[in-house]
Amino acid sequence: MDSNELIKKVRKIEIKTRGLSQNIFAGEYHSAFKGRGMMFSEVREYQYGDDTRDIDWNVTARHNHPYVKVYEEERELTVILLVDVSASGSFGAVGPEKREMIAEIAATIAFSAIQNNDKIGAIFFSDKVEKFITPKKGRKHILFLIRELLDFQPESKGTDIAAAVRYFSDALKRRCTAFLISDFIDNSDYRTPLSVAANRHDVMGIQVYDRRDSEMPNVGLMNIADLETGKTMWIDTSSKKTRQAYNKWWYDRQQNMASILRRTRVDFVSVATDEDYVRALMSLFKNRSTL
Repeated sequence: MDSNELIKKVRKIEIKTRGLSQNIFAGEYHSAFKGRGMMFSEVREYQYGDDTRDIDWNVTARHNHPYVKVYEEERELTVILLVDVSASGSFGAVGPEKREMIAEIAATIAFSAIQNNDKIGAIFFSDKVEKFITPKKGRKHILFLIRELLDFQPESKGTDIAAAVRYFSDALKRRCTAFLISDFIDNSDYRTPLSVAANRHDVMGIQVYDRRDSEMPNVGLMNIADLETGKTMWIDTSSKKTRQAYNKWWYDRQQNMASILRRTRVDFVSVATDEDYVRALMSLFKNRSTL
């Protein structure tokens, strides 16, 4: 994409997603994600009823009198977008390409984050980590992130969620809020690394899929291609048995994904590219704000 076209697309997404974050999401985002962490503030002398687990033994030893650590609610969050940039994101049979919707969702979350004075960063992944954008604040940083989302060209085509989540856990030691945005078409076993990440961080999943991912149309003989492996094959979509087998494959995949996310205590939503992602995000935010 040339620079002028890219600037127009960035501007278009900024206008749409910033408006959404200001008018719709800001309150829900704040309720769902603010004040979930505690950070060290100061030490003071021990008082009757204080939790002995909060005693600062180093200070206590120096003063020969018990002191406790005082914590306060952490108002600033670090938000990380784990964005799937694999080749399957270029698929768009019904509605826009998946990667376009992923970019809009990521931008909306990013603007919601800076509305609340949070830092925002990103990890782009395929079957390896392609790019790490350090968390920062400000509109200039958000626009850079959106440009990267729209124009980034990955080196690999495959998908490995496990590798991305392991990198995230290693790179971000301090607790943060993370959104894993992907079509989740991945054969890797990501349950263990996701469980480890969810124990330390606040992790959510957002699945973006195309209707043709979930169901096969009856259009006769069709040549299909796997965008990630490059393999092609002819299939007869007029065969009811073939269509049922494909639909079962998708159903089983969805059930496995949902099972992994629930077991790892990761809240998630699924949204098709021809659906309104606003409703999906609002549902995710509202469900969390009631916890």
